[in-house]
Amino acid sequence: MRIIAFSILLILSFMKSSGQKSKIIYIGDPLCSWCYGFAPEILKVKEHFDTLHFQLVIGGLRPYNTETMADLGDFLTEHWKSVEDRSGQPFNYGIIGDKTFVYDTEPPARAVIVMRELNRKAEFAFFKEVQHLFYEQNKNTNDVKVYLPLLEKYEVDPEEFESTFESSWAKMEVKKDFELAQQMGVKGFPAVVLEHNGKLMLVTNGYADGDKIIKAIEGVVGN
Repeated sequence: MRIIAFSILLILSFMKSSGQKSKIIYIGDPLCSWCYGFAPEILKVKEHFDTLHFQLVIGGLRPYNTETMADLGDFLTEHWKSVEDRSGQPFNYGIIGDKTFVYDTEPPARAVIVMRELNRKAEFAFFKEVQHLFYEQNKNTNDVKVYLPLLEKYEVDPEEFESTFESSWAKMEVKKDFELAQQMGVKGFPAVVLEHNGKLMLVTNGYADGDKIIKAIEGVVGN
C-alpha cells in the first residue's frame, strides 16, 4: 500500500470493548510490502509498550488471488522500490516475473493463524519470519513445507502444524481475521488501532514512523 498520511487518533466507536483497559491492535498482512517495511517500526512500538496487550489481526491483502508474480511484476516492482527507499528494508527482486508463483496472500495469512493456535506467544515473531521468507528469501509461501523448518525453535510439531494448516478450521479462522479488519473500517495496511476505555482509536493507516506512533499513544495512555 502507498503511504497514507499519519492520522491522529480517529475514534471508531462502533466496536465494543473487550474489557482490556488499553490494547494495541496491529492490522497487517505478511505479504503486504508496506507491512514488511513497517516491521521495525511496529516492533519499536510493541517493545516500548511492553505492558500493554498487543493483538495482531491479519487484514487480507489479496486473499484467493489468482494472478502470478509475472502478471503483477511491474506493479509490485514499483511498490517494493518505494518501500525499500522509505524503510531501508532489504528486498530480493528475484521472484518478480515468476510465472509459477500465484500471489495469493491467504496461505501465509493462514500459516500465521495456525501459529497463533499452536503457540500464541510466537505469533508476532512468526509473522515477521513469513515476511522474511517471501521478501528476502523468495520462498513459495503457498507451500506449507516452507514453514516447517522454522517450527523447532517455536516448539511446534511440524506434523500438527501441517495438518492444522490444511484443515477447514484454519481456512475458516483466517476469514474471521479478514472480516474483523473490515468491521474495524481498515482500508489499507499496515494500520495501528488503540483500544482504550472501551473505544477504538485509529493511530495510523499506512506506513508511519514508530516514534510518532509511540508519541500519539502516550498522549492517550501515558508513558
